[in-house]
Amino acid sequence: MHFLISGAAGFIGSHLCDRLLAEGHAVTGLDNLVTGSRDNLAHLAGHERFGFLLADVTEPVELDRPVDFVLHLASPASPVHYLSRPIATLLAGSLGTRNLLELARRDRARFLLASTSECYGDPLEHPQKETYWGHVNPVGPRSCYDESKRFAEALTMAYHREHGLATYIVRIFNTYGPRMQSADGRMVPTFIAQALRGEPLTVNGDGLQTRSLCYIDDLVDGIRRLLDTEERYPVNLGNPAEITVIDFARMVVRLTGSRSPIHHRPLPEDDPRRRCPDVSKARRLLGWAPTTSLEEGLARTIEYFRSAL
Repeated sequence: MHFLISGAAGFIGSHLCDRLLAEGHAVTGLDNLVTGSRDNLAHLAGHERFGFLLADVTEPVELDRPVDFVLHLASPASPVHYLSRPIATLLAGSLGTRNLLELARRDRARFLLASTSECYGDPLEHPQKETYWGHVNPVGPRSCYDESKRFAEALTMAYHREHGLATYIVRIFNTYGPRMQSADGRMVPTFIAQALRGEPLTVNGDGLQTRSLCYIDDLVDGIRRLLDTEERYPVNLGNPAEITVIDFARMVVRLTGSRSPIHHRPLPEDDPRRRCPDVSKARRLLGWAPTTSLEEGLARTIEYFRSAL
């Protein structure tokens, strides 16, 4: 099979490239490198079944041969990136999604949208099921990311209904692992980088808000399993084991052997108080569940950052 992966130089996109190439498929990676990094794909240089296209999904995508799958992951995904590029984020989710849906329609390819748990906003339902419609502020600072993904989901379903396109929607919960950027503002790389540098770990608010952290290998496995189904409606992929932000900060300090103190700062606007997926649909449909413990995955991620820093 020939896969096109937008956002291929990003954290999740680069790991998907590795998985599909390992299975023997051909992969064309597309990225504008605004938030992605060539370093994430450097190990694939010269690979006979991998090609890279420097392009922006907000422009029509032209390839020299048909594709069988289009996996759309291109978007600023961390608070630092989407808050500084709100218009680009909205365009990646709207115009970018349309351009790649049109490519999939032309080639009669299957299309996967990488959506997000941010579609649930600051949820009033816990844990969050795919049937929950969310609690999102459409004009808040985070809305550029939340609403771009919510629109992308609606557009994807419209192409399925109107054109009969085979589509998939995966709602990705907090994922971590090697190749994250240390300065992207997300909790895992921020705390690890601070601890390794001996700096204070900066916890937002009282730290009692929860997150559910899924290791990258588990997420990629779930996405790959989804592509073998005929499911057209959203599927949550994440780890249902919750941890408070303050407890996670303490774990990072312990596993890095750091003496960094923990400092608190104001809670950002619209920051979710609880975030936890209901993955019963993925268990039933895909036979999938995360298998990497937080301590195991975090240890691997810390070693990556030790080398990177």
